[in-house]
Amino acid sequence: MEILLLFIILLWVLPWKGVALWRAASRGEKKWFIAMLILNTFAILEILYIFVFSKDKDSKKQ
Repeated sequence: MEILLLFIILLWVLPWKGVALWRAASRGEKKWFIAMLILNTFAILEILYIFVFSKDKDSKKQ
């Protein structure tokens, strides 16, 4: 049962972490990249970064 729960958590966390790390790296935001790489927050930090914190510069470019 614990292995199934771990697998479900991994299926949830890895895509969010991948997208957030890719976005932070492509924008040159080293502090965000390191924080998301080290901290395991069950994708909460990554989701906040994607939908809240990384929008500031994107909206200014348009």
